[in-house]
Amino acid sequence: MRAIEVDKVTVHIGVGESGERLVNAENILETITDQKCVRTLSKSRIPAFGIKMDEPIGCKVTLRRDKAHKFIDIALAIIERKLYASQFDETGNVSFGIEEHTDFPDMAYDPNIGIFGMDVSLSLKRPGYRVSRRRIQQNKISHKHRLVAEDVRSWMQDRYQIEVME
Repeated sequence: MRAIEVDKVTVHIGVGESGERLVNAENILETITDQKCVRTLSKSRIPAFGIKMDEPIGCKVTLRRDKAHKFIDIALAIIERKLYASQFDETGNVSFGIEEHTDFPDMAYDPNIGIFGMDVSLSLKRPGYRVSRRRIQQNKISHKHRLVAEDVRSWMQDRYQIEVME
């Protein structure tokens, strides 16, 4: 009951503008993940950067189950299975960045597209976390059942053979 499992993996590319660059980022993300992506909208207006409110400025994909595990293996291989302690948060999530999409297998550099980096976020859970999300008889997760950063670090080291650097 206290086993840790992957809830979802979110892959995000923040372009900062709409238009052709955003379409290129969507195509790259769909090629890498084999899944359709959704656009992310700006939450506020930033005149200095020319961003309007609710303007599409990025794209993201949420991966679950087998696709998530396969993507984690590939992404960790790209960053050489090294994570910093600061990339783990208190609630058991892990986030890291990939600098270039060309690091993925079968992805080549195209001068017309350019290079895009991406953020990868792993959301982890334990069996029984549905109690906090369900609609009927919703309840809190007890403190001893919650994930903490130290548990996640040791689980990641065992499961994915990563090295945690300070």
